[in-house]
Parts: sequence; structure tokens; C-alpha cells
Amino acid sequence: MPERATPAPERLTGTVLVTGGAGFIGSALVRHILRETSLRVVNVDKLTYAGHLDSLSECIGQSRYAFEHVDVCDGSALRRVLAQYTPDAVLHLAAESHVDRSIDEPADFIRTNIGGTFTLLQEVRRYWDALAPHARRRFRVVHVSTDEVFGALAADGVFTERSAYQPNSPYAASKAAADHLVRAWHHTYGLPLLTTNCCNNYGPYQYPEKLIPLTIERALAGQAVPVYGTGEHIRDWLYVNDHVRALLMVLELGTPGQMYCISAQSERRNIDVTRSICELLDELAPDPRLGTRSTLIEFVPDRPGHDFRYALDPRRIRDELGWFPRETFESGTRKTVMWYLAHRDWTRRVQIGARRGPRLELGGIA
Repeated sequence: MPERATPAPERLTGTVLVTGGAGFIGSALVRHILRETSLRVVNVDKLTYAGHLDSLSECIGQSRYAFEHVDVCDGSALRRVLAQYTPDAVLHLAAESHVDRSIDEPADFIRTNIGGTFTLLQEVRRYWDALAPHARRRFRVVHVSTDEVFGALAADGVFTERSAYQPNSPYAASKAAADHLVRAWHHTYGLPLLTTNCCNNYGPYQYPEKLIPLTIERALAGQAVPVYGTGEHIRDWLYVNDHVRALLMVLELGTPGQMYCISAQSERRNIDVTRSICELLDELAPDPRLGTRSTLIEFVPDRPGHDFRYALDPRRIRDELGWFPRETFESGTRKTVMWYLAHRDWTRRVQIGARRGPRLELGGIA
């Protein structure tokens, strides 16, 4: 897909603090910053089951990279990190993010997504208030959220930055609450905050509880590939490297107080996504014992409160900031499958000791 010429993120200078930088999207963001800009990065992460330093092996030892094993709910630790590294910007990605886990274990989501965001906002406000005037003017905070805060769509229409919030899962409710805190801290205290709402991400280093890596893992092993209901639920898919480019553009070019919807406009039914991954595996890793891997698909009872469809309108970030995705769904999923085939040892390592629950045993159906 062609991309409009835009100002390069390299114009950013100084130090950025990334919360949740060992997670799926966070680690992609850290790797991208170190590869494509001259920024220094401080990665703050609690290292839950979905956060792995394995995802950042290329960053460890670089002079522009530092890791702090810190929980965003720990205000005193955040205060120390801010004072020590004096960042010029914060990208807040630390969150519990899996809907199925939020159904089984909602307390973790309330604590991290709401309490952690509140604690971060308080400590960042304390830090920002003490900055010199020129540093205060250039400081920015980007809060990374989700399309799920808007609820569910029928077959038509899209969510925009003006859509009403109607969260339907504990995960979505916790992220909606965090979004509202961010808005309030901007309007009440003047903190230069921006919010992004993205659709379903996929790509390398995603923990294998989400739909695409779970399908890859199960299909390679010849195990049943679960799909909720009849697989008719529709999601809007975004390759993770396109997402992190968008985040840096929002950080550099966005307007504080604004929201930006990030979408590649790649809507697919869950059953079609699952079948396409099975077909790619048949092509790239054929196994005569398994035959056609689509025969492994197994429909399972739907999860509670399963939203039918999400879709975002990316016109604001496209028209105001000039962002366009570089990957189509087809090119992105091919790259993703090829990565997992080449890194099966990573999948095995990160699954050791992971907690499971009733729905979690089914895997991560979107």
C-alpha cells in the first residue's frame, strides 16, 4: 500500500520512557525506536507472563537502552525512574490485555489498567510540574488504548474519535476507565497527553494466547484449533510494526488532548483469519500426516459478552499526520507465520509457567 511522504520520526530527540516495553506491542516499539531513531529508551516493565526480555535480545547492551523492572502501580519506583532518566516523553503501553483473562481474573485488570494508569499520571504530573519551562513545552505522554472501549458494531459503520464509550468486557471497561483518567488529567492539570485507540494487532513476538499465534501453535502441533461460536465475529487487523510507526508519529506530530484511531482497515471474520493461517502453514510448513490444517478447526461455545464487530476510521491520523500502513493483511500474516516458524524455541520458552484458566485453555480467540 503506498505511503504518503511524512516527517521522519528521527526529528525526535532525547529520552523516551516506554511502560510495558517487554510486551508484544511495547517490545516492537522499543526495537523500532532503537533501529530507526537516535532516541534513548527506558523500558519499564513488571515482566508478567506476557512480558519477556527474550523479545528484546537485540536491544540488551546497547548504550541507548535501559531496562527497569518496575510495576506501574509502584509510585515511588516510578518517581525514582523519572528522576534518574529525565525523559522527554512517555509512551504508556503497560496493561493487562487479554479479554479471556479479564473474564476469569478481572482484579488484575482493574489494578494494572486503572490503578497503574492513575499512579503513572500522578507521578508524571509531579515530574512535569518540576521541569523547566522549555522542557515542559516539549514534553508529551502518549496513552495507548484499544477499539474495545467503544463496544460492539453491527455489520455497518465504524468507530471514530467521537464515538461513545460502551465497554462490554472487564478488559474493555478497565481501558475505558484509563482513557477517561487520561482525558481528565489533560483537561484538569494541563498535562500534555494524547490517546491512541488501535484495532487488533498481530506480528512477531506475540504471546501465543491471541488468535493468530495460537492458531499457528495449535495447527503446527496437529491440535484442535478453537474458534468461538461460528467464527462470524469480525475484527480489524493491524500489523504491529505499522502500529508502532503510528505511535511515534502521534508522539512527534500529534496535538495534546486529541485521540487518534489507528487502523489498517483490514476487517476479517475470525473463521477467515483462522483458515488463512492454516493455509499459509500448509504452504510454508507442509506436514503429510496432518493434511489440510483447516480440518483441525473446532467450533467451541462462545465466550460471555463477545462483541460482534470492531472497526476504526483512521482518517484523522491519515489526514492530519500522514500515517498509512505499509502491510496488507496478506503480507503481514505471511511475515508473521514465517517468523513463528523460524522462532519456535521462543514460543516454547515464553509459555513456561504461564497461568491458565477455563477459557484460557481454549486459547485466545479474538
